[in-house]
Amino acid sequence: MSRTNFDQLLQAGCHFGHLKRKWNPAMAPYIYTERNGIHIIDLHKTVAKIDEAADALKQIAKSGKKVLFVATKKQTKEVIAEKAASVNMPYVIERWPGGMLTNFPTIRKAVKKMANIDRLMEDGTYSNLSKRELLQITRQRAKLEKNLGSIADLTRLPSALFVVDVLKEQIAVKEANRLGIPVFGIVDTNSDPNNIDFVIPANDDAKDSVEVILNACCAAIAEGIEERKAEKADEKAAEAQTEAEGEEAKPKRAARKARKEAAPAEAAPAAEEAPAAE
Repeated sequence: MSRTNFDQLLQAGCHFGHLKRKWNPAMAPYIYTERNGIHIIDLHKTVAKIDEAADALKQIAKSGKKVLFVATKKQTKEVIAEKAASVNMPYVIERWPGGMLTNFPTIRKAVKKMANIDRLMEDGTYSNLSKRELLQITRQRAKLEKNLGSIADLTRLPSALFVVDVLKEQIAVKEANRLGIPVFGIVDTNSDPNNIDFVIPANDDAKDSVEVILNACCAAIAEGIEERKAEKADEKAAEAQTEAEGEEAKPKRAARKARKEAAPAEAAPAAEEAPAAE
């Protein structure tokens, strides 16, 4: 069963593309028609592509890996932050820090610096600083939190990128392509889909359009996480059962060992009595 349907996408305005004069010819397979100078996206293909992307995202989440959500457009920031946080995934909604993927160790240093500031504030190290110095450190901490706070738990490179408006976030897409990280993207008619591994043709400017697609994708991620938890619980239960069976088998093994040791001792007197009988 599809995670979305034609009517849902139509109501959210996912079918509205850009002006015909601004189109990217590579998006031709996903365009249904043109009306009043605006391209209309084929929503039947959008439904199929959402299902395809959702299934792939589910498998990534099921394997315990992270998906980094990227959307720096003003109208989609809140939606991305809310949906990504709901499935405990990292996200970037401020300016994309150049080299975030290709120079990941440097980004991790900045995140650790933020953690160090917190630790030094808590243990009283900064209590002897002047107000001016303390204000500078506080501002630095706030800036780091704004730009990197949402990726503080991202200790290694993400296994996938989910991008809203691949044209605006082309630096992030290029970095992911360079490192071989799969890219999931909401692609409008003015964008190039060739560098996107999982293309979701839809309106990337409207909040409702982005939200309905994210609902489907994040629901798939949540399913993957729950299945992973269930598998781990089953594994633990199986291990506990194996241990319990092992404990139950110990007395039986000890009894068998005792019988084996007693058997030669019983046979020895019989062997000694045999010559006397002759």
